[in-house]
Amino acid sequence: MTLKIAIQGIRGSNHHQVALDYFGNDIELAECLSFDALVQQLLEAKADQGVMAIENSIAGSIIPNYALLYQNALHIVGEHYLNIHHHLMVLKGRQLSDIREVSSHPMALLQCKEYFKNFPNIRLVEDVDTAETAKRIKEQGLGHVAAIAPKVAAELYGLDIVADNIQTIKNNATRFIIVRTKNKVLPRKEINKASLRFITDHKRGSLATVLNVMSDCNLNLTKIQSLPIMETPWKYAFFVDVTFDAYHDFDKAKKLLDIMSENFTILGEYKNAMR
Repeated sequence: MTLKIAIQGIRGSNHHQVALDYFGNDIELAECLSFDALVQQLLEAKADQGVMAIENSIAGSIIPNYALLYQNALHIVGEHYLNIHHHLMVLKGRQLSDIREVSSHPMALLQCKEYFKNFPNIRLVEDVDTAETAKRIKEQGLGHVAAIAPKVAAELYGLDIVADNIQTIKNNATRFIIVRTKNKVLPRKEINKASLRFITDHKRGSLATVLNVMSDCNLNLTKIQSLPIMETPWKYAFFVDVTFDAYHDFDKAKKLLDIMSENFTILGEYKNAMR
């Protein structure tokens, strides 16, 4: 049975590339122009799994996605790191000198900002997706518009790349998580990373105590992100990623954290893609 994978964006986007890297070519895509739409595809069982960007090595965390995960009880079942390469592409036969506007996802524009300081006459316009702009240039014959998108988008939509790797920082990677509505139970010996959410008391040292428990249980904290709890002003939930060598260390930590924190939730147990 062919898996249906929900992605943010369309064919030719970075999410599409991750879906291909992680699941292979034998998949069906559910193209979504927002992360909310992606989640809805999963909740309505219109897609089996989803690919969701969660953080970038330059721009940091995509904070709303943490809330989407928790509020919709999604499970992280895997992760994938993608080196991001931004290319400037135009309608076939056009040159950079023809371009008056560059349209792309806000994150792509942010990561290529320095490049466009040399082109003050080019207007930067935010769009919903990198590949969607590339597709629109082809379909509408937009000779004055360029897109910032992955190389696969130029190949899919028949565009010319007029500038390669225009991102400011060349070592630019995004972490993507693989999500679904039900947990995928892996053998314990294969699990070496987990994503957690918890709330601590409004007391001095509460967070430090929880972090010390993780350290005492041989967990390596690789990520911590706080997010306001809307129903309770000035109170925060913490989202953390931890890695470990032995599952029994994590098992011990889970039991302690469940006692020592509020609303302790395991968002996912999976394989560390950095190994």
